[in-house]
Amino acid sequence: MTNTDLRVQLTENLDEAEWEWLIPHVQRDAVILVAVELDLVDVGVAIASDNTLKVQTWIDEALITKPSTAQLGEWNTQHTKRFNTLIIQPYVLVQEKAAA
Repeated sequence: MTNTDLRVQLTENLDEAEWEWLIPHVQRDAVILVAVELDLVDVGVAIASDNTLKVQTWIDEALITKPSTAQLGEWNTQHTKRFNTLIIQPYVLVQEKAAA
């Protein structure tokens, strides 16, 4: 599959989820938080195509991280908080949606 095909497929898989739906994925340590300045599909393509150089750069710059304990605590009080999501097995990429 080319990166273009992958991008199309991942764009179709973009979704939105409430925090409550993501909790089981957090419990299995599968949630990756993507900074709002990154494009969720770009990150998905890089992970799915094993672009380790790009992914490592984002990790080093703390643009993709595991949610912190403080973030988890905050989100646990906001069960209807919404996230943009993209599943890249075994991970669930999430990006906070700006408050409306």
